[in-house]
Amino acid sequence: MSQSAKRKRTQGTSGTVPRHGWARAAGESMLGEAKGIFVRGGFTDPTLLLRWSEIVGPQIARIALPQKWQDGPDGAVLTLKCEPGAAVLLQHQTRMLIERLNSYLGQGRIITLKLVPGRVTERADPPRHPRPEAQSGAESLSLDEALGRLAGLRAGLEGERRKRTH
Repeated sequence: MSQSAKRKRTQGTSGTVPRHGWARAAGESMLGEAKGIFVRGGFTDPTLLLRWSEIVGPQIARIALPQKWQDGPDGAVLTLKCEPGAAVLLQHQTRMLIERLNSYLGQGRIITLKLVPGRVTERADPPRHPRPEAQSGAESLSLDEALGRLAGLRAGLEGERRKRTH
């Protein structure tokens, strides 16, 4: 049987040759699925978003995230969503940020940063610690009483161990 006849016989209804047993990276399909989201934001290359923290540093990555990419005739405008209080700080660092971004993407790619205030991450409130009076009465004991109680508990545990081994 010729090679073309074998290929026609193994082709499915879609016209593609089935590929059984080919290993693929798990993230490979996810990047393809997320491509539509990146394109809607104007990001034709998702590496800027994926390596954001490495490019701008962890301090800036914590307070600002790229939101939109707009290509223009002279270069691109990158819109950053930043924490409301951080907008002033970032305004003073725009030249440094543009230099870092252009050193990663290529000279002259980004000409302007547009800062839009908003919540970058939803921060969970710190856990509530119980007040001392809500605990099991340990604060009403003096240090000597608490140490005596601990020694009694420890002696009881050691006595139980001795009984088990004999």
